[in-house]
Amino acid sequence: MTAGTNTASTTVYQVAGMTCGHCESAVTSELTALPGVTSVQAVAATGQVTVTATAPLDDEAVRAAVDEAGYELTGRV
Repeated sequence: MTAGTNTASTTVYQVAGMTCGHCESAVTSELTALPGVTSVQAVAATGQVTVTATAPLDDEAVRAAVDEAGYELTGRV
């Protein structure tokens, strides 16, 4: 058995355009589909999306997923 290092990464992103629970679900669904993502919490009231993954995510991959959901990634918090 090999001991592994916990390399989990949690990042908070700012997403423009989310206004309701449906918005949160759409963003969560797209981001959850990214390889390595273990948890997504989207909050429409603040526009913040917290993503936990097994390793740091590529910002462009996150941007593409948010775009696919119909919203705009404006940056990291």
